[in-house]
Amino acid sequence: MKIIDDLLSTLNYEAPVRDIHQGPFQTAVLTRNCGLAATPHEPGPHHHKAPVQEAGSLMQKNALELASMSNSPSPLEASIGMAAINSLIEVEESRCVELNAGDLLAERGRGKKVALVGHFPFVAELRDAARELWVIERQPQAGDFHEEQAKKLIPMAEVIGITGTALTNHTMEYLLKLCAPQAYVIILGGTTPLSPVLFDYGVNAVSGTQVINPEIVMRCVSQGATFRQLKGIRLLTMMR
Repeated sequence: MKIIDDLLSTLNYEAPVRDIHQGPFQTAVLTRNCGLAATPHEPGPHHHKAPVQEAGSLMQKNALELASMSNSPSPLEASIGMAAINSLIEVEESRCVELNAGDLLAERGRGKKVALVGHFPFVAELRDAARELWVIERQPQAGDFHEEQAKKLIPMAEVIGITGTALTNHTMEYLLKLCAPQAYVIILGGTTPLSPVLFDYGVNAVSGTQVINPEIVMRCVSQGATFRQLKGIRLLTMMR
């Protein structure tokens, strides 16, 4: 996927691979920094094979090889790759503010038509703020729309939030092409790279996670923490 290749092209790979943890909800990779990505639950196109082909030997890979797994057709391998990418990004903190993506979406989407790809914990609050809210999911909950409705709903939205896991499952470019040129587009969630590369694709803001205490984060991930249970992180937003 070109957007992933563009991200990969900006990274400095002169960093050791120090640790890799893939928990049931989060994946963490420790290289120069600690990077996170959501652990997928869909089996992917090769579900009959081992989902992580080299499990147990990944520490033998270098940083480039690990980050390049983001292009893997296996969702679990791709999440390791995305976490590696996030671990290698040198975040420009001067361009970031501590702002939760849910608050930004509520602010930008107040009284407007909003499409949200991914069912986030703040859906109820966002529904109160927006004139209309369409939550689009691969596994819809009550009131959500199936992902097949994305091609109908996203072009009508004035504000669009897209989960960073769309990078992991390689649907990001498709979803971004559905966005109206004048729409305000936010990429959000722990998988989201805090990288200005995404602005080249029409994105207005990226809301991701910076790990400030790798030891605590790695421990939480290996003990089955959900994103909301993670400690030792900051929620940052970078705007175009």
